Amino acid sequence: MQIDLNADLGEGGDADEALLGLVSSANIACGWHAGGANAMRDSVRLAVQRGVAIGAHPSFHDPANFGRKEMHLPPDDIYAGILYQLGALSAIAQAEGARVAHLKPHGALYNQAARDSAIAEAIISAVHDFDPSVAIFGLANSRFIAMARGAGLVAIEEGFADRGYRGDGSLVPRSEPGALIDDEDEMLEHVLSMVRDKRVRAVTGGWVPLDVRTLCLHGDGPHALVFAQRLRDTLEANGIAVHAASAQSN
Repeated sequence: MQIDLNADLGEGGDADEALLGLVSSANIACGWHAGGANAMRDSVRLAVQRGVAIGAHPSFHDPANFGRKEMHLPPDDIYAGILYQLGALSAIAQAEGARVAHLKPHGALYNQAARDSAIAEAIISAVHDFDPSVAIFGLANSRFIAMARGAGLVAIEEGFADRGYRGDGSLVPRSEPGALIDDEDEMLEHVLSMVRDKRVRAVTGGWVPLDVRTLCLHGDGPHALVFAQRLRDTLEANGIAVHAASAQSN
């Protein structure tokens, strides 16, 4: 049994280098919600040194809200924005002797793609037209994953170690109770249920089938690194190896 661990990098946090010692995939901010050219290059260099798979983490062009505010843009604008951000990171990766292996939308763009077919199609089309070997990370059980596979792309189902789930498998919005899991023991149990048992307990109490292949670790909390280390140790103690998912097939 194996799982991929991913983290968002290049967003101005101070734990990036340490997290790269614990994860197998890095989602690098492409400048539209955080980061910039130098941060992207630094993140790519660190990922290359650690042997961590490099991914693009594009967003809406909304640094004031850290890309977490929903926007309703024409699909052509989203398509062009994805190409713009993906191309910028790819150029930096190429200069460092690496390549972009996957793409994971950020924030509101991620959540809207999970339920809005027009947004999902714009992102998928941009990735396909750029390089169809680039994998897509998306919310497990979402139409985004199904559409990416339908377009012939490698689609990787993602779960969240510190987020609550609704009964339909969607994430509880950050503005609602139960959105975030703060207790480390609860998070570990939450993760093992997803990885080992392929299910997650919803905030309403029932179980939701969920087959995840990558787990997101947020590195901006006060105890993020401590938890990341505990999670890695717990996975290995349960016979679950940590490997990048982007090289795997559907």
